Amino acid sequence: MQLNVPPDLETLINKRLSSGGYKGIEDVLRRALEAQDAEETWTDEERRALSAHIEKGYLQAERGGLIDGAQARSDIQAMKDNWLKERAVALPTPF
Repeated sequence: MQLNVPPDLETLINKRLSSGGYKGIEDVLRRALEAQDAEETWTDEERRALSAHIEKGYLQAERGGLIDGAQARSDIQAMKDNWLKERAVALPTPF
């Protein structure tokens, strides 16, 4: 198959290629099409939920409510530790 693309699209493809994250033009096109396929499987409810979640985070950032990376890692580790502790209590002990 031969494909003719307009100059603006060719520029975009070349920009992606120059990022180093793609093996070739085919890889750029394949990833774009696969991403489009994945997006099309989302329900309207899932899209609204994601949009609401992003908006909530954006508003939080505008208010200065962000935390740094170290604090985020610490919070996530604490959540993981609590989850593991709760799970250990819920599981029956072996004989």
